[in-house]
Amino acid sequence: MVYPITVAGVKRDLPLCKLNETMHIAAFVIFGDVELTVKSAEALLKKAPEFDYLVAPEAKAIPLIHEMARQSGRNEYFLARKATKLYMNGVFEATVRSITTQGEQKLYMDGADAAKIKGKRILIIDDVISTGESLRAVEELVNQAGGNIAGRMAILAEGDAVERNDIIYLEPLPLFDKDGRPVK
Repeated sequence: MVYPITVAGVKRDLPLCKLNETMHIAAFVIFGDVELTVKSAEALLKKAPEFDYLVAPEAKAIPLIHEMARQSGRNEYFLARKATKLYMNGVFEATVRSITTQGEQKLYMDGADAAKIKGKRILIIDDVISTGESLRAVEELVNQAGGNIAGRMAILAEGDAVERNDIIYLEPLPLFDKDGRPVK
């Protein structure tokens, strides 16, 4: 089962993946899809509010944030990391429970990154916003760092996220029942 979607003029068939006994989600992965990444970044930047820095949760949003930084002429962006690294100092954390990851996770921000975003306009980027848990955790880190959230953006808003008025996205993405029919 697949779900056909057009994002920023790019057509893709997203495979449906079983989330539980009653629900499927469409797998949206931009890793390795240069055309989709470039076009999505371009379309999001056209809708973006003024910002100083971009911040995204690690991993699937990395190609997008990199391309948005490149296209906007920014020389730097920041990631909310899934693990601390030896080179990170003054690290702080936020807890997240994502729809696509089992169990509780932590996101971390480096103190050096936090010092750079303090008092700056921060645009939070993700590939898909669904439950909003990853977004909430990144917001918590930005707030702890003293950054000012200028906006929240994603390529897709999934399920109930399409009803949120605090995010900017390119396309809605429904959830699917066990037979692959859209339910939201």
